[in-house]
Amino acid sequence: MRILLADDHPLFREGVKPILQKLDARVQILEAVDFPSAFKAAARAGDLDLVLLDLNMPGMSGLEGITRFRATFPAMPLVVLSAAEDLFDIQRVLAAGALGYLTKSTSSDGILEALLQVLAGNLYVPPKLLKSGLPVPYPRFGSPYPEFSERQLQVLSKLAQGHTNRQIGEMLEVTEGTVKLHMTAIFRILRVNNRTEALLVIQKLGLRLPE
Repeated sequence: MRILLADDHPLFREGVKPILQKLDARVQILEAVDFPSAFKAAARAGDLDLVLLDLNMPGMSGLEGITRFRATFPAMPLVVLSAAEDLFDIQRVLAAGALGYLTKSTSSDGILEALLQVLAGNLYVPPKLLKSGLPVPYPRFGSPYPEFSERQLQVLSKLAQGHTNRQIGEMLEVTEGTVKLHMTAIFRILRVNNRTEALLVIQKLGLRLPE
């Protein structure tokens, strides 16, 4: 599993790393200190499983940075991790396409649970927004086809070739647990319950899978 962690405070990045390491035994964490370096890191990596961005970093305004990142890398699951707790900020970030918004006051267990939800294909909304009664602006991607990350497409390709989760993990150099997380997200996006149904839907959509 490859994760990009972008925050301009080194101490905070060091504090988050142990949490991210619980997601996968072989997690690889890439770091960035501002929006420009985050864009460069994502472009070099190409197939990130998860991106964590601070809302307020040097380089550009927070919302502009999130909007541009989502437009530039639409297939990368993006979560914002910020000290800002204003409900309006949270709504705008989710509307811009982030799949989750975490405040820096969230506990370690809370961060881990939220990231697992996003990796499983869910949108994570802070309890504060849910309890407020304000509308939750679910992301709109504007595509007639499901939005898969590059890694999810790789998993789907191996699935279509008849490989097991363990074999897929070995081929992609990730753990079997990570493959299962991607499978869960794929099933949720396609609204299916198993591998057979997933492949039938993919064939119906005519989605081209990587070799």
